[in-house]
Amino acid sequence: MQFKSLLNIETSFKQLRIFAIVFICLCAVITGYSVYAAYSFAEQQRQKIYVLDGGKSLMLALSQDLSQNRPVEAREHVKRFHELLFSLAPEKSAIESNIKRALALSDKSAYNYYKDLSEKGYYNRLISGNIIQNIQIDSIVCDFNTYPYDVLTYARQMIIRESNITERSLITQCKLMNSARSDENAHGYLIEGFEVKENKDIRTLKR
Repeated sequence: MQFKSLLNIETSFKQLRIFAIVFICLCAVITGYSVYAAYSFAEQQRQKIYVLDGGKSLMLALSQDLSQNRPVEAREHVKRFHELLFSLAPEKSAIESNIKRALALSDKSAYNYYKDLSEKGYYNRLISGNIIQNIQIDSIVCDFNTYPYDVLTYARQMIIRESNITERSLITQCKLMNSARSDENAHGYLIEGFEVKENKDIRTLKR
């Protein structure tokens, strides 16, 4: 009879030990989940930015990882550079203003291109002939697998004269380097090794 009591006590102790282990494991799971949920909630709150509109109303904005937007900024940087360099009006001050802003987005290679055209009298002919030059970007191909990033730009250049409009095929090549952001360079890129691969007439339309 006494031996049976000892067995019952031992069995009860084993059961209590099992229950204690299960309880501890359950507490660990609940604690781990609570910490994870709290961390996730904190991260979500960190992505929310409250903007005070003129000291009157409070607006909610969401923050975003800067790296997610870099490819878009790269293409916009290249597009803006080409628009400034190739969209020109027949006025000396307007041409100089556009060229100056374009050169702030690139290295000396773009300046060399501008200097070469200037020495050949290209910009003087635009002014004297009252010629308007516009550019339409068709596509910008950026390779983000290697750094600096290789970029190919396909565009159409429109040379607008009083008597006709000449359409040209324009293909340029360059590399993109990361750079510091500034008022003149809002996207934080720098164009290097700029080169015109193709610039030939496609057709001429009479006006």
